[in-house]
Amino acid sequence: MPNSPGPAPSSSPAVASVAEMRQAFKAGKLALIEDFRKAKPTLTAASGLLRRLARHVDASLKTLWTQAQLPAGASLVAVGGYGRGELFPYSDVDVLVLLPDGVEAHLDGAVKAGIEHFITACWDIGLEIGSSVRSLDECLSEAAADVTVQTSLLESRLLIGSRGLHAQLEQRLQQAMDASAFLRAKTLEMRQRHTKYDETPYSLEPNCKESPGGLRDLQVLIWIARAAGLGQTWHELAAKGLITPFESRQLQRNEGVLKLIRARLHTVAGRREDRLVFDLQTAVAESFGYRASPAQRASEVLMRRYYWAAKAVSQLNQILLLNLEEHVYGSQQGRMRPIAGHEQQFLDRAGMLEVASDELYQREPHAILRTFLVYQQTPGIKGLSARTLRALYNARELMDSAFRRDPVNRATFMQILRQPEGQTHAFRLMNQTSVLGRYLWVFRRIVGQMQHDLFHVYTVDQHILMVLRNVRRFFIPEHAHEYSFCSQLAAQWDRPELLYIAALFHDVAKGRGGDHSDLGAVEVKRFCRDHGLARPDTELVSFLVQHHLTLSRVAQKEDLSDPEVIAAFAAKMRDERHLTGLYLLTVADIRGTSPKVWNAWKGKLLEDLYRVTLRALGGAKPNMDAEIEARKNEARQALALHSMLPGTEAALWQTLEVSYFARHEASDLAWHARALWRHVEAATPIVRARPSPVGEGLQVLVYSPDRPDLFARLCGYFDSAGFNILDAKVHTTRKGFALDTFQVISPDSEQNHRDLVSLVETKLGQALLADGPLPEPRRGRLSRRVKSFPYTPRIALRPDERAQHWLLSISTTDRAGLLYAIARVLARHRINLQLAKISTLGERVEDTFLVDGAALQQNKTQLQIESELLDAVALPQ
Repeated sequence: MPNSPGPAPSSSPAVASVAEMRQAFKAGKLALIEDFRKAKPTLTAASGLLRRLARHVDASLKTLWTQAQLPAGASLVAVGGYGRGELFPYSDVDVLVLLPDGVEAHLDGAVKAGIEHFITACWDIGLEIGSSVRSLDECLSEAAADVTVQTSLLESRLLIGSRGLHAQLEQRLQQAMDASAFLRAKTLEMRQRHTKYDETPYSLEPNCKESPGGLRDLQVLIWIARAAGLGQTWHELAAKGLITPFESRQLQRNEGVLKLIRARLHTVAGRREDRLVFDLQTAVAESFGYRASPAQRASEVLMRRYYWAAKAVSQLNQILLLNLEEHVYGSQQGRMRPIAGHEQQFLDRAGMLEVASDELYQREPHAILRTFLVYQQTPGIKGLSARTLRALYNARELMDSAFRRDPVNRATFMQILRQPEGQTHAFRLMNQTSVLGRYLWVFRRIVGQMQHDLFHVYTVDQHILMVLRNVRRFFIPEHAHEYSFCSQLAAQWDRPELLYIAALFHDVAKGRGGDHSDLGAVEVKRFCRDHGLARPDTELVSFLVQHHLTLSRVAQKEDLSDPEVIAAFAAKMRDERHLTGLYLLTVADIRGTSPKVWNAWKGKLLEDLYRVTLRALGGAKPNMDAEIEARKNEARQALALHSMLPGTEAALWQTLEVSYFARHEASDLAWHARALWRHVEAATPIVRARPSPVGEGLQVLVYSPDRPDLFARLCGYFDSAGFNILDAKVHTTRKGFALDTFQVISPDSEQNHRDLVSLVETKLGQALLADGPLPEPRRGRLSRRVKSFPYTPRIALRPDERAQHWLLSISTTDRAGLLYAIARVLARHRINLQLAKISTLGERVEDTFLVDGAALQQNKTQLQIESELLDAVALPQ
C-alpha cells in the first residue's frame, strides 16, 4: 500500500498541556469572531471568517493527532461541511479517522488507546467533534448503504496522515458512484426538506441553511455536479456550459449573502442557530448596521435582503438542477414538439414549456408575458424548462418602463387575467421568475416584505398571491364544497378578472406609511386606466381595494342587530355588485392571512352582514318589529317540532327586552325557551351547552340571578378550562336574571366538543356558585413572536350614538386570561355588560363591548377605568 510515512512523535519537551491548548483554541476562535463582528458586513469578510475558522480548527486537530502517535498508515480526514474548508462559528466539526484495510480487525491496545486519546483530547480542549473510525472498505460499504454517508465523504479533505490512503478513498468512491441514483436520492431529499419548510423561501422565520432558497439548495447542486464529475465550483460548472458566466456570478453573490447572514446569526446568537427567529432578527439586522425608520423596522430591511437572495437561489437552483438532470439522465430532445399557434416561439419539452431559441426574448420582448399566457392555454404543460427559466432570468433587464408601457404587453397581461383557468399557477410562476415585479413595478416594492402585525404569517407578496388563489377557487366547481356560499355568488359574477385585480392590489401599498387601503386605491386606478378598463369597472376595483377591511371591521366590531349600523353600511356599499365583490374579496383576504385567523363563527358574521345588507340594498327598510315577529314565529315552529306545547316560550319571553330578540336567531330563541321554560324563577344558575350550530366549538347558555361579577366569573371559568371565547351575547331580564350566550372553542384541535357538553354544564355551574374574591388571571406563556414584536394596547371609551350606552374598544395582544382580566376590571367598577364582540386576528385581538354603569358618568372614574384596563391588558414583563 503506497502510504506516506506518518508524523514522527514529538521530541519537544515543551508539549502544551490540555488546559493551555483549551485556552489557546478558545482565545483564537473568539478573536476571529470578534474581528468579524467589528468588521464591515461584507461578503469577503464572511468568506474570510469561514476559511480562517476552518484553518484554526485544522491546526488544533493536527497538533492533537500528532500527540496521539497514531499508526503511520492512518489519516485524519475532514468530512461534511467542514470538508469544504469552511466553518461557521458554531457549526459541526465532522472528522473521519481513516484506517488502512485490515487494521481495524486487530486494533491493538496502543492503536485503540491512541484513537480514544485523540477524540478525548478534542473534547477536552473544546472541540466538539463528530467522529467516525472506519477502514477504506468500511467507508465504501457504508457509502453504498447510506446516501448521507456518501455525501459526507464526497467532500472529504485530508488534514494529516497518509495521502495515498485518502487518494484511494476518493478514487474508489468516484468509481462506485452511480450519478443517476445519487441525483435521484438528493432530489427526493430536497423535496422532503422543502415540504418540511412549507415549500417557500418566504417563511417569516426561515432557516437560512435548510429552507427553500437556503444554503443547502446550493450545496445539493455542487454535490450532484461532483458525483457526475462535472465540477466542484460555480466557475467549473460555467466552463462546462451548465450555467452561464452571469449565472455563475449570481450564484456566488447570493451564496455570499446567505453565508454572511448565517455567520452574523451565529455570532449574535453565540451558538449554532440557523433559524432567523423573531428573537434574533433585530439584533442581526443591527449587526449589519441597519436601523429602524418610521416606515420600516431594521429587521424588515434584513429580511428583505434575505428573501431576495433566497428567491434568486430558488430560481437558479431550478435552472441548474434541470440542466444536471438532463446531463445525467440523458437528453430528451426527441420528446419535443412545437406548440400549435406558437411554433416559432415555444416547444413542449416533455410537458415543460421551452423557448424555441435562447435569444427569443431579446428578439421579441413581447414573448416574455406571452410565455405565461401560452402556459395557461396549453393542455399538458406543467412547468417551465431550464432553458425557459434561464432565458427569463437573463431577460429581466428588458422589462423596463418602456416594456411596462407597451400596449401589446398590457393587452397580454389582461389576457392572462381573463383566461378561464390557470391564474394561480401563472402568477406564482411570474413572481418566482421576477416577471410580475418587473411588469407591475408597484408589486416589486412588496416582494419579500415582512408583516409584523401578529396575524399575517406570510410576506406581503405571498399573502397577495394566496388571496388571488382563494378568489380563483370561488370560480372552480371542484372547490365549491370549501365555501359554498362564495362559490354560489361567484357563479353569478360575470367579470372574475376584476376581483383578481383587486386581490393583486389590495395590500400592494403596505409599508409606505399612511393608509395602505387609500394608497392602494390610487395605484389600482392607475393600473385600470393604463390597461383600458371602463370607468365603472375602474371605480368598482378601486372601491374594493379602498374598502377591503371595511366589511370585516363592521361584522366583527359593530352591533349587527342595530338598523342604523346596517343602513350606514348599506349606503357605503351602494349596490349589490359592490357588496358581493367586497364580500368575496374579504373572505379570500382573511383566509389568506393565516390558518389561525379564520373560523366558522367569523364566517357566519360576515355572511350575516352580507345578507342583511343585501335586503337593505333591495329596498327593504329595516323593520325590526317585523323581523322580530318573524323570528318568534320560526322559533315557535321549532319548539313544536320538539313536541313542546304551545305557549311554552311565553314565561321566558315576557321577561325579555326587544334587544334580546334582535340579537339572537330563531334557533337560539327556541333553544333558550326549551331549556329555561321551567326555570324562569330559578334560584341557582342554569347552564346548558351544545355543539355549536355554526362550526367547531360549543354554544353555552347561562341563566342566573344577576350579580356584578357574573361576567367575570364566567370568563374566569372559560379561562381556567382552556376555552377561547369567540362571541358573547349578554342580556338582563326584567326580573333581574342574566341570560348570556357564549360561543367557545377548545384550542385542542383533536378535542371532540360533543364530549365536553356534560363537563362544561357541571363545572361551570359549580364555578357560578362560588363566592369570595375573584382569582388572579392565568399568565400563559407568550409566543416568541409576541415577545419580539409587541403591540401597543389601545383603549377607547366613548358614548354610543344614542348616548344611552358606552362603547369600549380594546385592541391588544392576545394571550391566556385576557378577557377575564378585562372582565375583572369591569366587575370592580360595577360596569354592566350588554354586548361583547370578540375578534381574534392571529395573535392580536380587537374586542368591542357595549357597557353602562353609574361609574361611567364621571370623567375621573372613566380615566381610572381606562388606566386599569391598560394595566390589565399589558404584556407581563
